[in-house]
Amino acid sequence: MDVLASKLRDVLPIFRNKRAQLLERYGDVAVANVTVEQIIGGMRGVPSVLCDTSSVSPAEGLRIRGIPILELTSATPEEIFFLLTTGQRPSQQEQQQLSSLLVSNAQVPDEVLAVLKGMYRHAHPMAMLSAGLLAMEHQSEFRRAYEEGVAKDRLWEYTLADCIRLLSTITGIAAAIYRLKFRDGKLIAPDPSLDWSSNFARMLGVSDSPAWADLVRLYLVLHSDHEGGNVSAFTGITVASALSDPFYAISAALNGLAGPLHGLANQECLAFILDIRERYNGVPSLDQLRDLCWERLNSGQVIPGYGHAVLRVTDPRFTAFYQFAEQYQLDNDCITIAKRLYEVVPDVLRQHGKAKNPYPNVDAISGSLLYDFGMTEYTFYTVMFGVSRALGICAQLLFHRMVNSPIVRPKSVTLDELEAMAQRATVNA
Repeated sequence: MDVLASKLRDVLPIFRNKRAQLLERYGDVAVANVTVEQIIGGMRGVPSVLCDTSSVSPAEGLRIRGIPILELTSATPEEIFFLLTTGQRPSQQEQQQLSSLLVSNAQVPDEVLAVLKGMYRHAHPMAMLSAGLLAMEHQSEFRRAYEEGVAKDRLWEYTLADCIRLLSTITGIAAAIYRLKFRDGKLIAPDPSLDWSSNFARMLGVSDSPAWADLVRLYLVLHSDHEGGNVSAFTGITVASALSDPFYAISAALNGLAGPLHGLANQECLAFILDIRERYNGVPSLDQLRDLCWERLNSGQVIPGYGHAVLRVTDPRFTAFYQFAEQYQLDNDCITIAKRLYEVVPDVLRQHGKAKNPYPNVDAISGSLLYDFGMTEYTFYTVMFGVSRALGICAQLLFHRMVNSPIVRPKSVTLDELEAMAQRATVNA
């Protein structure tokens, strides 16, 4: 932990001073107007969450600490976590030290394994992942430090300790879920000589191909963070703002990620592609796909994997996966269908005229790549997403503890109160 703790001690005054200066200079300045539609519509577009780790531009997509994600596709998850938390790229030595930390506790504790073995026959893999982290909560150094009266200014150190332990073990938990639920139930021991993502790829036991390990690395990088306003990140931030420890917060975040409108979308996209393959007994023509898209739209259905709450361009993470498929010459039916949909869907959605963003998001292709290597159990895909997103949410929790963010407590309004507020605003306009 020293490798990150020492670096964070260096940047801690910078983070805290910037926050303090903003409050001192601009604390009473209004920076945005909120409409009735935004309040009723899930707070979409309301700038209300502090997040320094990443940003998403409608025209450019994801940036990690200001760096476009397409410039980070050769990075390791260790590099990404270091960048997310410190704002700096690690040296080779720092990366190796962090990698050693993150694989040091990949072995699943017996009490956690007992929980997973009691669930796997009937539970969704995401429920197992969330429960597995909760089963580790008794190991929280943060909770112990708080109960012992450690100064608030130092709680970030214990947040870091918990995050390192959580990230170190979450790959082992996820791999155990996969082996128990979908394979022979025999766990594959971690190899301390491998880095974090390579170890995860190995423990899953899906493939021995170097390309598989590279895909897992890329998957963990591309899904690592996506601002602080999405359901999983905002949930984690909110729970942690009550000074709940990271095991509670990340478990809660994963419960949000499991929703069909959030992380579960990747398995729905692959199910859509598999349905297409079955319907046409293979890969359909472009004309057949075009007709299918119109059929769905005219019946009130959406095209899975297309559109995004923020983006108005092709998701650069989709581009990165597309380039990966080209690099390794992957051309199974699912990947070919995903590529052909990319040729057809944007034009169809533009002609349809109702989509704000006719371009693909990351879910449109990610599942097809996992499927190509033999991970055909698509109910597990959100677990892969969750392991990755734990990197970013842990970094966000750490940032908030470093700057001593207060508890999240927005004001709620009734429909009648909102109507009265709107009427007053209309009269005063």
